[in-house]
Formats: sequence, C-alpha cells, structure tokens
Amino acid sequence: MGLFSLTQELAIDLGTANTLIVHNDKVVADEPSIVAVDVLSGKCIAVGKEAKMMEDRTNPNIRTIRPLKSGVIADFSATELMLRGMISKIKTSGSLFSPSLKMVICIPSGSTNVEIRAVRDSAEHAGAREVTMIFEPMAAALGAGLDVEAPEGNMIIDIGGGTSEIACISLGGIVCSESIDVAGDVFTDDIQNYVRQQHNIRIGVRTAEAIKCSIGAAVSELDEELEDFVITGPSILTALPQTVSLNYNEISYALEKSLVKLDAALMKVLESMPPELYSDVYRNGVYLAGGGALIKGLDKRLSEKTGIPFHIAEDPLRAIVRGTNMALKNINRFSFLMRG
Repeated sequence: MGLFSLTQELAIDLGTANTLIVHNDKVVADEPSIVAVDVLSGKCIAVGKEAKMMEDRTNPNIRTIRPLKSGVIADFSATELMLRGMISKIKTSGSLFSPSLKMVICIPSGSTNVEIRAVRDSAEHAGAREVTMIFEPMAAALGAGLDVEAPEGNMIIDIGGGTSEIACISLGGIVCSESIDVAGDVFTDDIQNYVRQQHNIRIGVRTAEAIKCSIGAAVSELDEELEDFVITGPSILTALPQTVSLNYNEISYALEKSLVKLDAALMKVLESMPPELYSDVYRNGVYLAGGGALIKGLDKRLSEKTGIPFHIAEDPLRAIVRGTNMALKNINRFSFLMRG
C-alpha cells in the first residue's frame, strides 16, 4: 500500500458462523462471527477467534454476541463492532491516511429490503465508502468455478451456518431458489440434543461442533470408516463426569430429521425448474459449497435421492468469499450486483 493508493477493496462473506475477508486476492480474515462486549461500557473487547474462546466461559461483565442469525443481521451495533474489529486487523501499514473502503458483501437470496439496508448501513458505519451486494448463491456459483452468465442451467447448494441456499442460475440471474434455516448451526443443535437424550450427557456448542466436523455424516454407511469420537461431560442424572464414545452412524441418525428438510427443499427447486434447465443440471450436476458440504457422504445421499450427480466445490468453506472477490474484480461487468 503506497502513499497515494487510498482505496482499499475488500470482498466480505458475512456469515452466521464465520466471516471471511479477501483483500488483494488473499484471505486476510477468516474468523468466527462473534464479538465480545464489555457490558458496562459497551466497548468491544475481542472479535473473531479471541471472542470465540470466551464463548460459554464469560463472567457477568462480558457478553459474547453472535450478531447474525439465519444469515441476516440480528444485532446491528454488534455487527458494526465486529466488522470494524476485523477490518482494523488488516489495516495496511505504510499509508499515511486511512484508506477509503470499497466493499462487496454477499447476502442471503431471500433477504428483504430492510435486511439489505441493515447490511449496507453496518458496512457504512464500519467505514465503507462504497458498498455493493451479491446474493450468496451467485457468489457460491462463481467461487465453484461455474459460468453464471452462460445460457444454461447451473445449480448450487450453499450450506452455511445459518441458512442453506439452493438455487438454479442461468444467464446471470437466479431462476428459482429456496432458502431454509436448516444448516450448520441446526446440525450442531441436533448433535447436542442427541447426546443429551441418548447418553444423558450435557455438552457445549464447541464440543458438538467438534463432533460434527470430525464424524458428521449424512449416510449410515460410508466408503471409509471414521474413528469414534470420545467425549466427556457431566451426566444429567448424577452431575458426575461420564465418558462415551460416539460413532458416525449415531451422528447420521441425529442429523436425519434436518437432512430430510434439506431433501424436501431440493426437490421443491427441482420441481419448479423449467425442463430445459433441468436437463442442463442433470448433465452438469449440482455443486455443493459452504461448510455443510464437508458433512461426509452428503453428496452421495443427495445423488441417491435425485439421480443427479453431485460435486463438492473446491475448498467449499471459502467458495463464497472467492466468488465475492470475483464479483469485486468484475464489478462493472456483472449486471446482477446490487449497487447503492
């Protein structure tokens, strides 16, 4: 960053679970979407990984807030604090003045005007001079390497932390889509509830997430066996420590109820798709992006349900922010971006 380059361009994936920021084609921030605030002064104590370490371990003077729920802003001031904190971490040295920020931010496809306005305002309060929006399925498709402007049907499923977005894209527009609240956070809740009901052990969100990342499975029979996951927690009955070993079959059973909802949303989009586009999708396959794409055997499960091939995007966790960065680079070319 020289003396005169006074615009800093950022591509931001403002997610329910994680926020990623790309600057100069490099991921400069990949942190949990969480902020720790001093209750008395309202000042931000920590953001991202540092704040996550405090989650479920705070005293009454410190509050950890996840500012986004189901992909949309639930706490406006906390979102602003979080964005400011993350951007300040990447403020470039070597410039005399603080640069003006130009941002492209991705938002859920079902966002209302009020929700879009909230994202724009938060970004502007955090220092953005120019804010452009892109719908998440578009960003995910770009990040998965699909040609979204081609006159053919491409289908993407983006399973994030708060929402799952299923969309068919053709000619630079979303033809039909479905957005549901069944995503990573719900899967984590399912695992917590299962362990409590089946094994009478209380576990925290972080342990449930670790189980999901390690042995989260969508089918009861995987091609490769996974090692069991051992947990220790307080027994609900006696409050004494109890240890239990979980296998992936149990987790696939725990997630089944939520995965059925994902199946139903997928079928709904396939039913409403024009037949020409349907044949394109059948030929090209469906791409999975977002953290939920990493659940073992999900592609296999959906393939068996629909008879359509499924592919997992390369580095699915970062596909959305990669696509947002492509939108930033082609900001004047892509007609589907929403400018202020």
